[in-house]
Amino acid sequence: MAFKFVTPEGHQLIKKEFDEIWENIRPKVVEKLAWAASLGDRSENADYQYNKQLLRQIDRRVKFLTDTLKNTEILDRSADGIRDNKVYFGAYVEIENDDGEILHVHIVNTAEVYGRKGFISYESPIARGILNKTIDDDADVITPKGKVTWYINKISYTPEEWFGPIDKPQFNFSGDHEYAPVEILSDEELKKIKDEYLKTLVK
Repeated sequence: MAFKFVTPEGHQLIKKEFDEIWENIRPKVVEKLAWAASLGDRSENADYQYNKQLLRQIDRRVKFLTDTLKNTEILDRSADGIRDNKVYFGAYVEIENDDGEILHVHIVNTAEVYGRKGFISYESPIARGILNKTIDDDADVITPKGKVTWYINKISYTPEEWFGPIDKPQFNFSGDHEYAPVEILSDEELKKIKDEYLKTLVK
């Protein structure tokens, strides 16, 4: 994992999702899978095939979340004493283009966006364009429709009134995420993941 930082709030949300999947979602799917397997003839057993696929998806997500927690460090810009005059990771930024369109964005780790309005990945075109810029700087952002120039109006490292209300995170507990496929985790792999997760609790 190339990018090693996550905001304090994002770290807590990732842990919250992991806990919900690990303690509630996954055990229920495992139970349903065992029940479906007990019916016999798994090749034509729709319940078995569905829950087996769902468990694979969930285990992909479990592995991704564990790797994220293991390989990221919490970066709290609001506690750094950093001045609100330059755009870094964790910044809340107001930008405006030549058409007068105004956007409010919060630059975070890809794993902590959770579908919230204004939260953008540090890998997104807008984030890449405005990082390291200061107030009144302009930033050229390449989009599918061409180049758009954005101007930096405001920067903060705490959520200000101008950013607007922050949406609740949208968790997807179905396990339907696009990550590298893995097989259903073995007991040994599950223990390793749990051990790695427990280590993150002391960060």
